[in-house]
Amino acid sequence: MATITAADVKQLREKTGAGMMECKNALVSSGGDFTAAEKLLKEKGLAAIEKRSNRATNEGKIFTRIKDDGSEAVLLELASETDFVARNPDFTALGASLAEKILEKGYTEINDELKAMVTELATKIRENMSLKRIKTLRASSHEYLTQYVHGDGNIGVVVKIGAEKEEALKNEALKAFAFNIALHIAAFNPLALSQDRIDKAWLKEQEDIFRKQMEQDESMQGKPANVTENILKGKVRKLLKEICLLDQGYVKDEKLSVTQALAEISRQAGSAVTIVDYAYYKVGSGDA
Repeated sequence: MATITAADVKQLREKTGAGMMECKNALVSSGGDFTAAEKLLKEKGLAAIEKRSNRATNEGKIFTRIKDDGSEAVLLELASETDFVARNPDFTALGASLAEKILEKGYTEINDELKAMVTELATKIRENMSLKRIKTLRASSHEYLTQYVHGDGNIGVVVKIGAEKEEALKNEALKAFAFNIALHIAAFNPLALSQDRIDKAWLKEQEDIFRKQMEQDESMQGKPANVTENILKGKVRKLLKEICLLDQGYVKDEKLSVTQALAEISRQAGSAVTIVDYAYYKVGSGDA
């Protein structure tokens, strides 16, 4: 029978994350064969994960990454069962590695390679994890990408800014504005960039809700139809102003709308500046 040393147990524990006794027993069972012991522990870990696979993964972190050349950004949600695991350095390292891999390979959807990276850590930590969603944004030579992650990773935002003149993208005031828009989105979570991007069916549903509320409001009884319609239109306008990014009060100066702030930064940068697109993720708010 092979001699199992404390150093062997320690080495196996560091590689697999399993307990000391588990590592010792695995080495004994495999006759001191380190590779076989590692495989045995991994199989046990996979079995443990399988048992926990129906447990909810409502904790986790949002990760962002922008390519060094600024041409592409990724936003992803990596989920776990507990906040304790979400704060684990290995979990954080995995999120960063996933973001790097997605950009390196040009992935736009979750695939088996990414799932395998998650499973490897899950078997080590023995907790259910999942890569819930990913979003990539690509930038042309006239576009600039910036990112923001709030707090411990509960919210993440990527913003794409466009400039009519490419040289304007080097303007420090424009870069600061882009980052402030990311902060704004993290704070206010607009439903859409602009009114023309609001889903028509959703907007009709809100109108119907307002109309029903007005029908049940005693103060509205007996008012002429044209008056009630104008009141309804006013409610819809107010709603759109609240949920559309371009109509919201700018986070750095709420006396200005985001549209007005865009006009000011366009003047400073010497080029027409637009918010082209953005992505917002919050832990636990996406599809499982």
